[in-house]
Amino acid sequence: MAKASEKYEVMYIISPKLSEEETAAVVEKFKGLVEANGTLEELEEMGKRKLAYEINYLTEGYYVLMKFTSGPEFPAELDRILGITDGILRRLITLRAE
Repeated sequence: MAKASEKYEVMYIISPKLSEEETAAVVEKFKGLVEANGTLEELEEMGKRKLAYEINYLTEGYYVLMKFTSGPEFPAELDRILGITDGILRRLITLRAE
């Protein structure tokens, strides 16, 4: 029997080239997407930080961490949408052990 929902967290890095308004719009887009497909437990905007290594000639990015609960099919869709969204440098979705 499949579990109804699992706990996940997603960390994504937004390009520092986006304006504050564009960055806020991206954060709001993914917040809304998670809320529409699961339960958002925590949203932490960590702000601009230095990247561990250069990505596309950029040395910093805007880090966002979201913790959420959803069905097992949603994270793959979230990853797909993050992957095709302009301004997203990197993303990682993991299953949280509680």
